[in-house]
Amino acid sequence: MGMVAGLMFTEAARAEWTVNMSPGVTTVSHTVFNLHMTIFWICALIGLLVFGAMFWSMLMHRKSSGQKAAQFHESTAVEILWTLIPFVILIVIAVPATKALIDIYDTSDSDVDIQITGYQWKWHYKYLGQDVEFFSNLATPSAQIKNLAPKDEHYLLEVDNPVVVPAGAKVRFLITAADVIHSWWVPALAVKKDAIPGFVNEAWTRIEQPGLYRGQCAELCGKDHGFMPVVVEVKSAEDYAAWLAERKEETAKLKELTSKDWTLEELVERGDKVYHTYCTACHQSEGQGMPPLFPALKGSPIISGSLDAHFDVVFHGKPGTAMAAFGKQLSEVDIAAVITYERNAWGNKSGDMLTPKEVLERKQAAGQ
Repeated sequence: MGMVAGLMFTEAARAEWTVNMSPGVTTVSHTVFNLHMTIFWICALIGLLVFGAMFWSMLMHRKSSGQKAAQFHESTAVEILWTLIPFVILIVIAVPATKALIDIYDTSDSDVDIQITGYQWKWHYKYLGQDVEFFSNLATPSAQIKNLAPKDEHYLLEVDNPVVVPAGAKVRFLITAADVIHSWWVPALAVKKDAIPGFVNEAWTRIEQPGLYRGQCAELCGKDHGFMPVVVEVKSAEDYAAWLAERKEETAKLKELTSKDWTLEELVERGDKVYHTYCTACHQSEGQGMPPLFPALKGSPIISGSLDAHFDVVFHGKPGTAMAAFGKQLSEVDIAAVITYERNAWGNKSGDMLTPKEVLERKQAAGQ
């Protein structure tokens, strides 16, 4: 018993916790925190007065001391008093709460607009008017998830591509989802909005200090719900402009890669990285899958069969199953690479390859 108690209170065994919400790093988060504390102290004072009066009455007017219950009917003064006091309290709470809500929902005059789309289980960020978009995936090493390596302080809270915003600018988020309901939540920013398929919710933030701010999907969106973190990186205006220019250059290079003449070996090498980023959660690192929910790709008839059928499953998904459509999630290069990799990995060795040019032609033929 003593050993169990000792384990419970070691640094490694207990998670960091607090009994209050965080004040955050934005004006809105400070407003929310101050409003929370105001209402907390009002409730604490009411509780102290009510329970104090109750216990005082129980002690000073107990039957054992010879007290007798008073006999009286309604009192107009008391009725007015206990109606007026709650009314005043509600006004004291309602005025700052209304001002805070108006501020929270005012997304006008934004400097940067970012469309956020939730997918199982990743986020897609699109900078409107900038020709910059990318996916943000969990970057925690699988060895940590499988308990084969020590977990670091940001376990399940690291991503490969954080969403980057400029310090001091008003950033508007347009939040939606492509499959199920998600929720984009960053506590330090006081931003938490549901991402609902077919709907667009708005939120905004203005962060003055550069830094990293972490969050998670706050909606139970499927089996890998806990593997869908959010990381917001705030840069100075100069660094943000440099980052944006670099991203635009990467987008232009990716378009050039589509027209490049790829070899089988190059596609397999790139496909290995794509597969281990997007596919291992369901189909496992060696393609063994988790039957019957997630079928094995090693020796699969789809992998060894028609290239057209393989492309169709990857591009359009498979209705009625957990297989998502990756046509809008991956570039032409990555779709070609991952299909080529799957057809030549784990002993499949078909020798087949799909080039990015062919993927682009298939998309154009389908009007996409």
